[in-house]
Amino acid sequence: MIGLRSKRIIADTVIYIILLVMVVIWLFPILWLILRAFDGKNPGMASATVLPTVYSAENFKKLFTDSNYPYGTWLLNTLIIALGSCAISTLFVLMVSFALSRLRFKARKKLMNISLILGLFPGFMSLICLYQFFKAIGLAANMNHPRIGLLGLILAYSLASGTGYYIVKGFFDTVPMAIDEAARIDGATKNRIFWQMIIPLSKPIIVYTVLTSFIGPWCDFIMASIFVREKEVYTIAVGIRRWVMENTLQVTMFTRFCAAGVLISVPIVILFLIMQKFYVAGITGGAAKG
Repeated sequence: MIGLRSKRIIADTVIYIILLVMVVIWLFPILWLILRAFDGKNPGMASATVLPTVYSAENFKKLFTDSNYPYGTWLLNTLIIALGSCAISTLFVLMVSFALSRLRFKARKKLMNISLILGLFPGFMSLICLYQFFKAIGLAANMNHPRIGLLGLILAYSLASGTGYYIVKGFFDTVPMAIDEAARIDGATKNRIFWQMIIPLSKPIIVYTVLTSFIGPWCDFIMASIFVREKEVYTIAVGIRRWVMENTLQVTMFTRFCAAGVLISVPIVILFLIMQKFYVAGITGGAAKG
């Protein structure tokens, strides 16, 4: 008869085997993409071998030397958009969350419920309306001023970011109200309490907000494809999509396509690895209390 300890060991072994198989299935496509990015022999999608036989960094070099596909310019455009919208979005989310967490005013709960309901609808449902609005005020890309679309795209990403206050408000709710009360007794205004007392105590949730605000614009394709139309103002996602539309992609540019995908993922991986501790603390702290 199998004892309790033996049953536990068998169950754990089966679980670990299943998890190991799932990890291999999940990681293999990523590993294959990275290895194909360094393929120096076969630039096409079809290959006689699963793994490359010759390795080279030529695909990465061509990304920044081919004038027909200015990857460096696209990377800079994407960085400008992501950083700009990240800064504005983070500020908006923190301020809205502080107001809803600390202040009591009429229609507060109604505003929270409306924001919650609006959040159930995907953002691209308002894409055409947003584009027409920004076009009417001159912030959509056009032939004469193509780079104006970058500013419009930054604003489109960030102006409604305050509706995503849920996690941050939950974190602010865990900060004792006694801190605010003591500060008010000393004559501090709400503005000073926010900047000098709440913000310094909220590093984990700020890191979480910065990461989520940066990743969205960095990886987005749908909205960027509407707001930027000229090659010199493409983002990475829009530029790579242009490669996909080329008839020769599968034959001559697939490995360069893989290299572009690898490079665009590097900043996100580095940011997450550096800030992982704060990210986890922020999201768990924010989910602890609504």
